[in-house]
Amino acid sequence: MVRFSGALFLGWLLLLPAVQAYAQPRAAAQDTAVVFKSKSCGCCNDWVRHLRSNGFRVDARDVEDIPGQRAKLGVPQELGSCHTAIVGGYAIEGHVPAADIRRLLKERPRARGLAVPGMPLGSPGMEGPRKDPYETLLFQPDGRYVVFERH
Repeated sequence: MVRFSGALFLGWLLLLPAVQAYAQPRAAAQDTAVVFKSKSCGCCNDWVRHLRSNGFRVDARDVEDIPGQRAKLGVPQELGSCHTAIVGGYAIEGHVPAADIRRLLKERPRARGLAVPGMPLGSPGMEGPRKDPYETLLFQPDGRYVVFERH
């Protein structure tokens, strides 16, 4: 049987707020998406709503040059879509489902980020009467990619 002294217990109680303070900013940073989008793009706004409804804090920024922003974040142009984001240090391109981003943040693979190229019907922000199959791609800084999830 392990015995804890009152002083040791009190020490842990005093240390607990510091541990919580350290852990919370990291969790908050991982749950914050900075989205670079066009002011006039309706599906970009719908994707932002999708992230928010799935618990992400979103800082949506209207920019003129989406391809330039994509290049700054290291997203290969051939994987491009209509908006680019950064979440937890990863680049997120296009209509990536929130569940895929959560999985990425949990698994923390060595990669540059995730992309759903183009604007597939039925993906988050592109909902409608039809749902086409699409893939979320995990891409590396050199542009190579693998399928991360099929939808």
